[in-house]
Amino acid sequence: MQYSLKDVFSPKLFQTLRGYTKAQFGQDALAGIIVGIVAIPLAIAFGISSGVGPTEGLVTAIIAGLLISVFGGSKVQIGGPTGAFIVIIYGIIQQFGLSGLMIATVMAGILLVLMGVAHLGSVIKFVPYPVIVGFTAGIALTIFSTQMNDFFGLGLSNVPANFIDKWIYYFQHFEVQWWAFGVGLFSLLVCIFMPKITKRIPGSLAAIICATFVVWLLKNYAPESWGVAGIQTISDLYELPHGIPAPHVPELELAEGETFFTTVQKLFPSAFTIAMLGAIESLLSAMVADGVIGDKHNSNTELIAQGVANVVVPFFGGIPATGAIARTMTNINNGGRTPVAGVVHAVVLLLVLLFLGQLVGMIPMSCLAAVLIMVAYSMSGWKTIAGLVKHPNRDLWVLLITFFLTVIFDLTVAIEVGILLALVLFLMRTSEETHIRTFHDEIDPNEDTDVQSNLEHLTIPAGVEVYEIDGPYFFGIANRFDDIMTHVSSEKYPIRIIRMRKVPFVDSTAMHNLSMLIQRSHKEGITIILSGVNDHVHKQLMGGGIEQQMDPHNICSNIHFALRRAEDILAGKTNSPY
Repeated sequence: MQYSLKDVFSPKLFQTLRGYTKAQFGQDALAGIIVGIVAIPLAIAFGISSGVGPTEGLVTAIIAGLLISVFGGSKVQIGGPTGAFIVIIYGIIQQFGLSGLMIATVMAGILLVLMGVAHLGSVIKFVPYPVIVGFTAGIALTIFSTQMNDFFGLGLSNVPANFIDKWIYYFQHFEVQWWAFGVGLFSLLVCIFMPKITKRIPGSLAAIICATFVVWLLKNYAPESWGVAGIQTISDLYELPHGIPAPHVPELELAEGETFFTTVQKLFPSAFTIAMLGAIESLLSAMVADGVIGDKHNSNTELIAQGVANVVVPFFGGIPATGAIARTMTNINNGGRTPVAGVVHAVVLLLVLLFLGQLVGMIPMSCLAAVLIMVAYSMSGWKTIAGLVKHPNRDLWVLLITFFLTVIFDLTVAIEVGILLALVLFLMRTSEETHIRTFHDEIDPNEDTDVQSNLEHLTIPAGVEVYEIDGPYFFGIANRFDDIMTHVSSEKYPIRIIRMRKVPFVDSTAMHNLSMLIQRSHKEGITIILSGVNDHVHKQLMGGGIEQQMDPHNICSNIHFALRRAEDILAGKTNSPY
């Protein structure tokens, strides 16, 4: 299959600018402003929860958001930091530091570009849905657990990264700062009930505005005896953002006895996980957006844009980024229909970073925790899980195993095991769908598709046995078929017809087993006849050398010719044309 350059890289921005109107710019600008405002608390919260800071979160949203909109393959995709990356980022920083995170992010970006160039834009189709739901729900629970420190105002440092150890640590040091908890609870209630009042103002934005104003009043006018000083804000813990940092390459701190390349090898699984998460989330977001606006994104271009963004962002101190479903839907719902809206969204965030740093610093940490708790709730997919629980099946087990591996171990292990488990279950299902039938006396042609209809039952001559493989002939079924054939008496059935009319493909294991069967049958004086082999399978058999191992006359187009061929062989006519 041939691909043109447009299939690989064709940014939607340059396509939509042709015939672009002032009216459309007005809609895109308004949508971009609203999305930019919505993205402020999320970018800050994701940056802080990932173990970096508010500046890094905003910088990621600005640079990645701009690059993804300019070079992306979707008209309405909004890129930036997302909750899915929090767990993996935090783990990388804990083990390898910020420089290790930078290297892993750049590696992930390169992988994403290569995936796009290699036309793997349909990668989302190869990740089973239960795996996606499982690790997304696991990420949601992990995000929820990381917010308890700020939500209750515990003021703990050096909180363990491991889920179980983290909760043990919480219970051992559970001393609530009631003012901080009150602000967090108030913010959570605003997030929950604001959409019921109006959907024009996002709950997270309303919560941050209200909570910040309340805390400002308390800190400036409440008596000291009230203890409101215990309410921590961003400026109490982080240096306030003042602008885009200059690009730099941090020095990698190597462990004793390690080289740069050994560290890269250790970081590769994390980089692969970041790339897979970026591909899955961005393409899933683009697919959802397509269904709403009636468009079709270019998945290869989208992957390349995601890759470019993740290669560039780390040099400015940023963190991994991808397409964000919530912000993309906000863009669509407010009239955004071209990548110009994403560019405006990045400009809005830049203005906030440059001129509103002091206001950003006044946001209470417990309020941000409440916003992320709502993000975790939205990610949890509890309705999907509840639906699967009502009807237990193998998909539920894949989901639950992926979920628990994400929570108890880490995302890298969860994705690898989840995909492997789903693949094994898929092969088991496929094997179960492939049936092997045996005929000794007659065949009813009216039940078949490769024979003429309205005929008498086909009689199978004495000494001939017919085996029919119904479904793919691959390693999952090849060994089972081989076992069946080895238990048949060569004296009773010196001729065996293998009917393959319903075999869509064969793999190397099946061809190997078939080759061994032909060789063994030849030694035992048994003749193998193949019936109903389609053109595709025939080419595979020729490529595998099967045709050279048997008489060409013994490969027949349908069961009529195969049975006549068997009769001629029994009669000693070995050169019949069938």
